[in-house]
Amino acid sequence: MTKRIIFGGVAILLVIAAAYAAFFIAPEERTMGLIQRIFYFHAATAWAGEMTFFVCFVANLLYVWKRQPKYDWLSVSSAEVGLACITVVLITGPIWAHPVWGIWWTWDARLTSTFVLWLLYVSYLLLRTLVEEPDRRAMLSALFGIFAFLDVPLVFFSIRWWRTQHPQPVIMGGSGSGSGLDPTMSKVFFFSVLAMHMLAAFLIVERYILEKMKSELDFLAREVETQ
Repeated sequence: MTKRIIFGGVAILLVIAAAYAAFFIAPEERTMGLIQRIFYFHAATAWAGEMTFFVCFVANLLYVWKRQPKYDWLSVSSAEVGLACITVVLITGPIWAHPVWGIWWTWDARLTSTFVLWLLYVSYLLLRTLVEEPDRRAMLSALFGIFAFLDVPLVFFSIRWWRTQHPQPVIMGGSGSGSGLDPTMSKVFFFSVLAMHMLAAFLIVERYILEKMKSELDFLAREVETQ
């Protein structure tokens, strides 16, 4: 319990420090001005969300292979945290886009594939509520989760494969240093990425513990019913 409290405290402090750095340390972007500072949360949360979906994908593969409940617990925990991250991305994106583009939303490759990703993982969680038998629920959701992850690389590479309304990549974007960011902006961004990944990891751990407890209680309830 003490380690979890320390882990959570560190994660929260990192997020607070990242917010401070985004508003008071990173220089103001010349063209977009103040609204560009949302980038440090929008993009960092997107990276964290995609990473949690990767964890979910690996957990789903391991469940199909080994059929151990702990991988099912990890997959649903990661899916919920990842969905929360992508929800933040879909909210912060239009807030950033409206002053810059003059519109809240456009159906370009990056935005559309991200929205489809959100729908896929909502469907993943809904599927779990429709099947009562634990092993069958775990297997069906694992197979669907493997399929859903196919959209993650599509989201990531969409602005590299197609010319879209969404800005082209400034991180790992091509020639030179691979970044179009000011050095201070780059440091603040990667610090924000670290903070969001720490927060996501903490939430996955906490959600995993809850899922494990829920599974154990469900098992005891079924044992009582059969007696």
